[in-house]
Amino acid sequence: MLDATQFSDRPGETLLEVNNIEVIYNHVILVLKGVSLSVPKGGITALLGGNGAGKTTTLKAVSNLLHSERGAVTKGSILYRGDRVQDLNPSELVKRGVIQVMEGRHCFEHLTVEDNLLTGAYTRTDGKGAIAADLEMVYNYFPRLRERRKSQAGYTSGGEQQMVAMGRALMSRPEMILLDEPSMGLAPQLVEQIFEIVRAVNAGEGVTFLLAEQNTNVALRYAHTGYILESGRVVMEGSAQELRENPDVKEFYLGMSDKGRKSFRDVRSYRRRKRWLA
Repeated sequence: MLDATQFSDRPGETLLEVNNIEVIYNHVILVLKGVSLSVPKGGITALLGGNGAGKTTTLKAVSNLLHSERGAVTKGSILYRGDRVQDLNPSELVKRGVIQVMEGRHCFEHLTVEDNLLTGAYTRTDGKGAIAADLEMVYNYFPRLRERRKSQAGYTSGGEQQMVAMGRALMSRPEMILLDEPSMGLAPQLVEQIFEIVRAVNAGEGVTFLLAEQNTNVALRYAHTGYILESGRVVMEGSAQELRENPDVKEFYLGMSDKGRKSFRDVRSYRRRKRWLA
């Protein structure tokens, strides 16, 4: 199993490069303002920040899902394996191995858990045997789904639906998963379980993860590298260990400082500190 220190010491191929992109909605609303990031192959990279920081928009810029919301990348470039991909449609990106698990899970509620998982293999052409083997692989990572395989997805819990969404993504045999807010609406115990599965899939299947997450504390325990976004800009980046030990991150995102826990009112004072946007 990988850990952040081992990962950061290994030279790795860059799988995804986002270079100074700007995103505008409805031709007038500037949401991302020069965002750049690099995702190494085989790692877990976290996009961190509060609600409205630009995390989901960044993922949708990569997966080319902005157009459905009248958004567009107006500057910069997005490269996957060195190829410019921002002009491809989402289905072409899926064929290249890039899958997004949307915020809110978005299961097909009227289908069973197993049928939901099998929809993830819709574009595959490698035969029923390979698909059956991967379904078994998914059940090994998500044993709870094996138990609920014949249940309608709409009648499963929020945690189970998150597992269904992630398992469905795995059924497409992705090289990279864009995972949006996996902890949203889940109890702390389930959040830990979901992140343990992310770590296991990363180590066991070699799947690269770029995940957007508000729960900085949990994300930095499982990610190898991280980027912190505020108001559509990257304000800090580094290895997960560096970010965990950074006094500003401790104070403003983990709610801790050398003098102890800060109140929410005190933590929000960072918005007036110029060094974040330096």
